[in-house]
Amino acid sequence: MSTYEAAGVSIEAGDKAVELMKVWIEKARRPEMVGGIGGFAGLFDASALKSYDRPLLASSADGVGTKVAIAQALDKHDTIGFDLVGMLVDDLVVCGAEPLFLTDYIATGRVVPERIAAIVKGIAEACVEAGCALVGGETAEHPGLLGPEEYDVAGSTTGVVEASALLGAERVVPGDVVIAMASSGLHSNGYSLVRHVLLATAGMSLDAHVDELGRTLGEELLEPTKIYAKACLALARGTGTHAMSHVTGGGLAANLERVLPESVSVTLDRGTWALPPIFDLVRRTGSVERADLEKTLNCGVGMVALTPAEDASAAVALLAEHGVDAWVAGEVAAAEDGAAGVVRMTGDYA
Repeated sequence: MSTYEAAGVSIEAGDKAVELMKVWIEKARRPEMVGGIGGFAGLFDASALKSYDRPLLASSADGVGTKVAIAQALDKHDTIGFDLVGMLVDDLVVCGAEPLFLTDYIATGRVVPERIAAIVKGIAEACVEAGCALVGGETAEHPGLLGPEEYDVAGSTTGVVEASALLGAERVVPGDVVIAMASSGLHSNGYSLVRHVLLATAGMSLDAHVDELGRTLGEELLEPTKIYAKACLALARGTGTHAMSHVTGGGLAANLERVLPESVSVTLDRGTWALPPIFDLVRRTGSVERADLEKTLNCGVGMVALTPAEDASAAVALLAEHGVDAWVAGEVAAAEDGAAGVVRMTGDYA
């Protein structure tokens, strides 16, 4: 007799996973969250938006890419949630939006309750760090599509910003400076290149200690994505910052260009920061051209803000108070012919 379990799907394992993750989800609440998990939809009390004159809802959806392969290889699953949340909420805050709530989706070849709970633990802890609620999610068992030890994670988040406080390209003017915020490492982009260079081609072991990294390669590659949400919201509210850009796939220059008007161009000075060791390791090991490195990886800068020059010192100090290393990395000027909305990087890394 055929059963769902014989086909590879365990309802019992799914129920156990839900029970194990409840304690973590409970920690990632906001006062506006209504009820608990287990329903068909997460509920969030939107009456809080009545205090806004013209509330704009912002939404974002993303995953963490092939970084999950590192977590699976190391059998360590309680940090990948920071990568998911970071990719989501920091796409919201660049327009000045406060992240309100988040939902996640975990697809796996076989539900291992403890593994699913570890993933959700990381997501919930990251939500606390970002200041948003984890209102629900979905765990789907896909035998035959994914291997028994394989999984992927994705999610979506919603935030709100007052229309008059919306940040973006239309606010950026010549004379602004570029405030660079240090990344915690590779974050969650470019892992296909990194895995190809270091693991597949060079044959390095995730367990191998790498002196220049000061730890094992696996520990470095699994370093969680930096979550800038609270720091960037403080920056938006406490300075005259005009725009921000989350440095993800495409690298620093390409992402910064997304928030530039046609009337300006930006010059960034590589000499204002040192290329962190992991990026130099990838460059040297794979003989990766600098241009390819910079359009694939964040190269040490995970977020940037375009801020009036007179606010630069205050912005750097405010970010430091929130645990974010920051510095002035460039400036905005009126665009010359052929350079409208373009970012130009000069010099060599310090």
